[in-house]
Amino acid sequence: MNVFVADEQDDPLPGGSLLELAELVLRGEGVPEGSEVAIVFIDEDEMTGLNERHRGVEEPTDVLSFPLEDGAPGRPPQRDPAGPPLNLGDIFIAPGVVRQNAERADVDFADELALMVVHGLLHLLGWDHEEEAEAERMEARERQLLASVGRVRP
Repeated sequence: MNVFVADEQDDPLPGGSLLELAELVLRGEGVPEGSEVAIVFIDEDEMTGLNERHRGVEEPTDVLSFPLEDGAPGRPPQRDPAGPPLNLGDIFIAPGVVRQNAERADVDFADELALMVVHGLLHLLGWDHEEEAEAERMEARERQLLASVGRVRP
């Protein structure tokens, strides 16, 4: 897997490998080897701008995913063997917002941040939570993936 992680903000990130978590999720979801994804950690102001431009919401959010391929739960996009590597898309995470959410819910920041990585990746792969049944299925999958690396879904 080719997972690019960029930290473009000032909020300290916890130890542990979010890169390894991302690779585990992608393999666990059956994404072809060599696939590409970018995870970018940004500040609240930049997240507010993205959220306003793409969702019409004038406030920051914790995570936004921008898929480049079509997928569905359990059926990730597949690479054309004759084509270039599969680029799944980009995920933007605002650790400052994640930290606030963790404090408000009285959960561990590292667990909440790991959840945002998993949540964002599942969105790139076609998972959604617009309807209650979809949300329950996505949350169950998040719990499974997080448990496989010793994390809990807050």
